[in-house]
Order: sequence, then C-alpha cells, then structure tokens
Amino acid sequence: MEPEAMKQAVISALEDIKAKDITALDVKHLTSLTDYMIVASGDSNRQTRALANHVQEKLRELGAEVIGVEGEGSGEWVLVDLGMVVVHIMQPTIREYYNLEQLWGGVEAARRHAHPA
Repeated sequence: MEPEAMKQAVISALEDIKAKDITALDVKHLTSLTDYMIVASGDSNRQTRALANHVQEKLRELGAEVIGVEGEGSGEWVLVDLGMVVVHIMQPTIREYYNLEQLWGGVEAARRHAHPA
C-alpha cells in the first residue's frame, strides 16, 4: 500500500468514529522512519482505544501490516505504527501538553497538512 493511500485510509477510519482535530504531517524530510504522522483527538480513554482499534481493523482489511501498538492500557495516548504512517490518538490535554504538531512540523506545516474533522 502506498503511503498516500495509507494516510487517506487512516484519516477515513478516524472520521468513522468521530475523531477530532485530525492533522496529517508529512515528515519524510525529517525522518527516514515514516512518511506521515497523523495526530487525532478522542474525548475519553474508551474513544481513543476504539479509534486505535478501528484504524487497525480498517488498515488490515486493506492489506496493511500493523507493526505495533502502544498505550492501549491507559488510553490517554495510543500510538499505532503502520510503518509508513504513524498514528497518535490522544486525549486533548495530553495532545496539548506534548504538542507533536509543533515538535515535528511547526505551526505552518501543521496548517498546510491539516485535515478538517
């Protein structure tokens, strides 16, 4: 699966379960580990876990490999590693604190690649 198609499939899966503030960052020029980083918010531990599970299910259906998942226990921040795309699903307070969009791409990059929820 091509990185762009994988990114779009992840965004679609997140929208299915009403993720908020979905942002896609193109990080190819910053790291050789992944092409895209997607950050989204869920309102509760239950929702972040449900979003992560849904992303995994939908991408597996499309033939993508889920390399790893971290953070499902607490549900405050769940990371789904799909290789070319890394998905961070966070509760709003955690997301605000870590501010991954600023860390990885700066405000302008986050705005350029933002996907309205």
